[in-house]
Amino acid sequence: MAQGPSDTDEREKGSSKSDVSELDLFASTGDNGEGALDPVEASRIRKKIDCEYSLGSFDSSQIIDDNAVSDRCTDASYVYPILYLDKSTLGSSSILGILTATHLDANQLSTVFYLSYLVFEYPQNLALQRFPVGKWLSLNIFVWSVALCCHAACRNFGDLLVVRIILGMCEGSITAGFLLVSSMFYTRTEQMLRVGYWYLMNGTAQIATGFISFGVLHIQTKGFQPWQWLMIITGILSFMTASAFWFLFPDSPTTAWFLTPEERVTAIQRVKVNQTGVGNKHFKKEQFYEALRDPKTWGFALFSGISNVTNSISAQAPLITASFGFTYLQTSLLGIVSGLIEIVTIWTGVNICARIPNSRAYIGVIYILPNIAGLLMVNLINWNDRIALLAGQYLNGLGTTSFVLMLSWLNAVTAGQTKKITVNAIMLCAYCIGNAAGPFMWKQKYKPRNHVPWAVIGACYVSAITLLLLLRLYMSRENRKRDKEPQDEAAETDVYVKQETANGDVVKMVKVDKGFLDMTDIQNRSFRYVL
Repeated sequence: MAQGPSDTDEREKGSSKSDVSELDLFASTGDNGEGALDPVEASRIRKKIDCEYSLGSFDSSQIIDDNAVSDRCTDASYVYPILYLDKSTLGSSSILGILTATHLDANQLSTVFYLSYLVFEYPQNLALQRFPVGKWLSLNIFVWSVALCCHAACRNFGDLLVVRIILGMCEGSITAGFLLVSSMFYTRTEQMLRVGYWYLMNGTAQIATGFISFGVLHIQTKGFQPWQWLMIITGILSFMTASAFWFLFPDSPTTAWFLTPEERVTAIQRVKVNQTGVGNKHFKKEQFYEALRDPKTWGFALFSGISNVTNSISAQAPLITASFGFTYLQTSLLGIVSGLIEIVTIWTGVNICARIPNSRAYIGVIYILPNIAGLLMVNLINWNDRIALLAGQYLNGLGTTSFVLMLSWLNAVTAGQTKKITVNAIMLCAYCIGNAAGPFMWKQKYKPRNHVPWAVIGACYVSAITLLLLLRLYMSRENRKRDKEPQDEAAETDVYVKQETANGDVVKMVKVDKGFLDMTDIQNRSFRYVL
């Protein structure tokens, strides 16, 4: 039931005043169905968005009906491997001579990186709400490209400490930025697929790192070691990515340069089903406090922290593989297999979830189980059977899929712009804490079998499975509770918002669909959690 002008939604006063030129984009299409979304046109716009977000890097097969992915995935599929490539340079450099050249402990620097990420995570999220997302991401990528090249000039722990702090500071914007933009351009089912596709490009980065590391090991340059070449090469790639982002990456549907005004309306109408709104530049304290009080915020954060304690395996992978008896050249090439496994498992995981409704938690659990099998293999198989040990090490890469599903799940069940950036920041802070804590397990006294670190990782696997199931149970109960609420309350879909001039004069009252308002998932009782 539509509200009258006297019932103007107070939550939107600030937003409507500053976004006068955009307000008509969110206007209700009316009760008579006139202006209803054309499925064919919506599909065309989705493909156009995919095309502009893409640099032609990935082809995917069509899947179910109108939720089918178009011929390309998002632009994030290009930048995210560069991001992972940058993070993985320290691990790869450990077998290229950086530890000896700079007299450092790689675990300490890894911890510094994630602590910097932690400190700057919330400020980065606030900046993403305040500034154009594409330009802010581009600026951060540029700064870290410079910092990455500066690694080659480092000679001691102090030098590396500074550049790793800068890298951690800049990375705090990337995952949060991608999640934010995905929620503005795509429906909840589409978000899961695209988050999965850009995250699986980490596997591409592992493959690229393997080949680059193998190649630089053959470079014989006086006074310039292989690990320094690795830093320079990846730094140049990052600089190229920053330039592409500045000119090509759109900030939101309302300002997307590649869409006509009519197409922007269609792009916004497409995501109305999310019931999450389409961006808001104003910080709302009530949404911030709601995020802190919401149990699922901390459930997702705990899962993120625990699952990323296990991520220390990725940083240790080159050293673990070398400890099985492989040479450094062999170790560089064997890392390529891990990248292929990550691509295949994430791709299959997100597509299975797209085909089976409300299956995120269950699919996430299934993909963690092989990790437990791999853990047992690495700990119980004879130390001389290096092929079987390597197979167990590879199995520990399958669980990444559960973290990817969690990222898209969290984004799909959180509404309200301030709440969303707060929840994302908390989750990514937990991500940093897990990644920072993980390396401390891998002590010299536990080598070569590392039974203690593997035992901790096993406990994390079991805890992650438990958390996924509990989160699903909590949101399922909340959905049933809302289904039982009075129908007229749940069906109330339209409100009126003031359109004002810069002087505060009311121009008109615009009828806006509730799905476009900056309401949280708790405020909007029409919102249903995907499972």
